[in-house]
Amino acid sequence: MNRKLILAASFCLAACSSDPSYTPYKEAQKLGGQMIPAQTLNNGRIAYMQYCRACHGEKGDGNGPAAPGLRPPPRNFTIGEFKFAGVLEGKLPRDEDLVRIVKRGLHGTAMLPWEVPDHELGEIIQYLKTLSDKWKEEDAVGKPVIAAADTWGEARKAAAVERGKKVYHGFAQCLSCHAAYATKQEIFDASKELTGNGTTDFRDQMYQPEIKETDYPLDPAKAEGPKHKVLPPDFLFSELRSIHKDTELGDIYRLLVSGVTGAAMPAWDPESMPDKTNDVWALAYYIRSLTDMKGTTAATRLRTALAAQPAFVPPAEAVPAPVTP
Repeated sequence: MNRKLILAASFCLAACSSDPSYTPYKEAQKLGGQMIPAQTLNNGRIAYMQYCRACHGEKGDGNGPAAPGLRPPPRNFTIGEFKFAGVLEGKLPRDEDLVRIVKRGLHGTAMLPWEVPDHELGEIIQYLKTLSDKWKEEDAVGKPVIAAADTWGEARKAAAVERGKKVYHGFAQCLSCHAAYATKQEIFDASKELTGNGTTDFRDQMYQPEIKETDYPLDPAKAEGPKHKVLPPDFLFSELRSIHKDTELGDIYRLLVSGVTGAAMPAWDPESMPDKTNDVWALAYYIRSLTDMKGTTAATRLRTALAAQPAFVPPAEAVPAPVTP
């Protein structure tokens, strides 16, 4: 087909889709535990077509005109999963969580911060809920992450970072997906201290993140087909998706406790940690210390030191005894 005809058809579709005289919603709907007036849904649909359609698609399936050139791909709202919902148990986000995502954006992606007027943003959020039946479930929306008191504080930041380094490498095994930032001897010692068993089995490229498969299908129409893959962030290099500089420490805590839905990032229950009061906060302090090093000579020195570390020799007690025939 002629390119001009294609463009004309696209503009016609967009114009028809956002026609204010077209009101597909005639009655209020209960979505996410709220009764949403039909007028709000119709208004939200028009605003969605204006602000969101180009990437997320007319049907909300992530197949907008701009989508083929975007990595990571736009969110597919029809499956009812949000990676950075910030709520417990992998459930759907609250309205305020969606406001956070839209207004702050997701760093390192095409989802930039949007200055959508509050009344329009509220209507868009309600309309999004019509795109997946999951919003109709009674307990669809998750409970917010409520942070325990930060018992470290800036005065004990150095101790928090040191503890977080041990938890990262020796207990939570963050280095199975993300990069490691400690020597093999340090990792052995930390895991021995926190679990009773020193780690001696290290992946080949442990100082680089490892590609992981997500739950999100490459083709929205084929849920059982190939899935999108992601590269977990390297904290000395990558932009962290849902972190804001002004609230960085609390945002990292939220991500650790809520996890990243549909990705390989699990949710960490503080009760599962060796020190139930302090360890999630310690991890947050440690990760922030790494992101603070990004682009500095300190990051270069750390990588150089890790590359030059001596060969690791497991202590005698860590080496399995030979099996006698």
